Amino acid sequence: MTALQARQRMVDDLQARGIHDPRILKALLEVPRDEFVLPEFSGSAYDDSALPLRHEQTISQPFTVAFMLQALELQGTESGLEIGTGSGYGAAVFSRVVRQVATIERIPELACEARQRLKRLGFDTVQVFEGDGTQGLPDRAPYDAICITAAARMVPPACLQQLREGGRLILPLQAAGESHQEMTRLTRHGTQFSRQTLGTFRFVPLIGEY
Repeated sequence: MTALQARQRMVDDLQARGIHDPRILKALLEVPRDEFVLPEFSGSAYDDSALPLRHEQTISQPFTVAFMLQALELQGTESGLEIGTGSGYGAAVFSRVVRQVATIERIPELACEARQRLKRLGFDTVQVFEGDGTQGLPDRAPYDAICITAAARMVPPACLQQLREGGRLILPLQAAGESHQEMTRLTRHGTQFSRQTLGTFRFVPLIGEY
């Protein structure tokens, strides 16, 4: 099976599981996940599973990436912020369904590798920054959509404040004593934020001031 055939199979499986946004499905078909995994896991690149990265990080399973982006209800004109770059795969898919993406990675080596990988593969609307993602990226705010790809105990206040009016933020929230997280979407309405819980997931912890 070729890589393209494997991607098509993956997309078909995700569609059967409820991923229905045609732009997200097209993005998943276009982004070569095998370029974002460690070489020893290339044979599993199109399995719907999280895979290890260096520095005890992971590349999220395709369903999780697609689910989070679909929940953001993107139209294609948005300015997006991703917190937790990892290998850059999520940012690559994100960039295919919005106007531009800024992504923040706290581990310098991963940030450097992701920046080089995304540039090599032609994802020119993604900019990779190194730093504490819980602080957001105020110099480029406000954002229409913020995607936090690690488990938090609370919603980072700085990220909420960097949302544009009507903007959406999605992240996995973990209650004290729990081993899983609840995928949570917040939408800005002036100084208030509405909240919806969208299901149970598992992520590595979010590390930073918040």
